[in-house]
Amino acid sequence: MASAVCIDDRFLVKEVQNGNFQAFDELVRRHDRAILRLALRLTGSESDAQDIFQEVFLRAYTRLGRFRLESSFSTWIYRITTNLCVDHLRRRRRRKEDDCVARSDEGESYDLLDAVPAGRSSDPTLPLARRELSFRIQCALKRLTPRERVIFELRHYQGLRLRTIGDIVNTSEQAVKTSFFRATQKMRAGLADLR
Repeated sequence: MASAVCIDDRFLVKEVQNGNFQAFDELVRRHDRAILRLALRLTGSESDAQDIFQEVFLRAYTRLGRFRLESSFSTWIYRITTNLCVDHLRRRRRRKEDDCVARSDEGESYDLLDAVPAGRSSDPTLPLARRELSFRIQCALKRLTPRERVIFELRHYQGLRLRTIGDIVNTSEQAVKTSFFRATQKMRAGLADLR
């Protein structure tokens, strides 16, 4: 196979559809981090994100033969991911298992800001403030509907355009704009007392 830099996703998809399964490995390598990061941000749980991550690529593998290249592979794989995450969030909401802090397998809370370097500050209150902020953000995110959470994540954290998000969640750009506005208003209300 030629250099991965020179080969686009469309070519790789066609290769997989023609029986070249090494091409699927390359597609996974190109998109695995973004998919895992998205699942982690949407679910707030490492174990749930890993389960969804595996299901995403299993579904992609089994359905790639029917993929018609009407959208980009990344849009298609994001759609699979967001659908699985929305289903997961809806099931979790129905079971009323949300306690504002998602738990990992070890029972430790997931801190959204763990990945942010602490910097050079010697302020001993900084770690506590970061944990409190993370907790508050998680609580505010839990107030969003699964659809609003997906749209907020894709726009705010992933930086995708409204049209692309519309393609991913299979709705109009205007509907995405409305949902993003509602989600932003809820987040602001949930974090209003922070300074």
